[in-house]
Amino acid sequence: MSKQVRVRFAPSPTGPLHIGGVRTALFNYLFAKKHNGTFVLRIEDTDQNRYVEGAEQYIVDALNWCNIPFDEGPGKNEKFGPYRQSERKALYKQYADQLIASGNAYYAFDTSEELDFHRTQDESNGKTFIYNWHNRLNLSNSLALTETQVKAKLDAGDDYVIRFKSPQDQTLHLKDIIRGDIKIDTNVLDDKVLFKSDGMPTYHLANIVDDHLMEITHVIRGEEWLPSLALHFQLYQAFGWEQPEFAHLPLILKPTGKGKLSKRDGDKLGFPVFPLAWNPEFGDSATGYKEEGYFAEAVINFLAFLGWNPGTEQEIFELEELIAAFDLNRVNKAGARFDPDKIKWFNHHYMQEQSNDDLAEAFQKNHKQLEAIDVNYIALVVGLIKERATFVNDFWDLSSYFFVAPESYDEKASKKAFKEDTKAIMTDVLAVVSNIEDFEVETLQKDIKGWITSNDVGFGKVMMPLRLALVGALQGPDVFDIMYMIGKNESIKRIEQLIKSI
Repeated sequence: MSKQVRVRFAPSPTGPLHIGGVRTALFNYLFAKKHNGTFVLRIEDTDQNRYVEGAEQYIVDALNWCNIPFDEGPGKNEKFGPYRQSERKALYKQYADQLIASGNAYYAFDTSEELDFHRTQDESNGKTFIYNWHNRLNLSNSLALTETQVKAKLDAGDDYVIRFKSPQDQTLHLKDIIRGDIKIDTNVLDDKVLFKSDGMPTYHLANIVDDHLMEITHVIRGEEWLPSLALHFQLYQAFGWEQPEFAHLPLILKPTGKGKLSKRDGDKLGFPVFPLAWNPEFGDSATGYKEEGYFAEAVINFLAFLGWNPGTEQEIFELEELIAAFDLNRVNKAGARFDPDKIKWFNHHYMQEQSNDDLAEAFQKNHKQLEAIDVNYIALVVGLIKERATFVNDFWDLSSYFFVAPESYDEKASKKAFKEDTKAIMTDVLAVVSNIEDFEVETLQKDIKGWITSNDVGFGKVMMPLRLALVGALQGPDVFDIMYMIGKNESIKRIEQLIKSI
């Protein structure tokens, strides 16, 4: 590419960052890094009525946790700052005035009551009200009023908005990297508001001005902005600016495949839709992937496949591999179904890649029962059971018997394991275990299996009740590993307890 690639992620600080927003940020990040470009964070807070305290910091924290930090943004490498639109307020009016001067925009003084009247009137006639070429000369705006009337209204401080003057009888030829060629009949476009009476621009004007001034080369955003592409294309034309290339990402769909994924879907089916927990002072709180025990690598790997595929069978990608493989031309048009089981599959994979020491520290931190236990012992336990875990939170259920003796025995397993001669057999096994001096896995295995073979006892008659004695259920790693880990005295104590209970 001839120009240095510059992309931006431009969320509104109106609440926690949805997982769909993280996917958009990720695709921008991957594209930028693939082309040695710059990933910009811009906070689009022109709608001050919807601004939520703490949301901007949440966005920054979420990107950092996902290991996709921005290169430029609020407080960081502010080459084109400020990066909050509310702090760029003085910029936008001059560009709105420029559009008026060039005849591409106009003042509109219509009150909300007047617009509601026209809307109701059209609806009663089976029409949809659109403010554009077919009726604007009959409405209260600077195209229909005289210069004297317009000046009088402005001097009097009447409320107004500035609308874009969409052309009549034209066909726009738009290009999207993902969607291909798009044709739009300008007769169906309305004259969008660009500037509001409160002195703030709408998203459309601020977005275009900022992208131009920040030298954005590629706009990679969600499908919901596709209907705005025609206006944005026309604004670039009206200003005489070179436009960036556009790519509109597919929607992330509900697990059923029907409709856009929402927080309600996560609440209903029991999975997060936010990267981090959200705990506002007022309003609804929500859990996040981090707090639920997901690894950032798993979340990123999963999100990369929502709408994109590498064209190979490979599914596990490190971040550097994703950067190398990523190509906007391999992003699908169709919506991508969110699969909660698939992200768990990714998490299980990344669980196995974590060091036992790191997992042990996390495990100990989450369970008060482990505070006094040597973390090195916990790490050995983790190494035995993590293959069966998806989250660190699974560890206790999978390994509690390494730390505390079972208080009861699984009823179904007991019926299967306990026979008439079980008590006598386990009494003999207890004697074998008591006589083992070198309490190592190999010795335990040799002596106990040797006793079973020499006494012609079925393996199940020994190993099932022995496992029950140690674990309380027919689960867990190798019995001899468990005995070695908990030690000779504890192993004897648990076998004695089982014999008493039969």
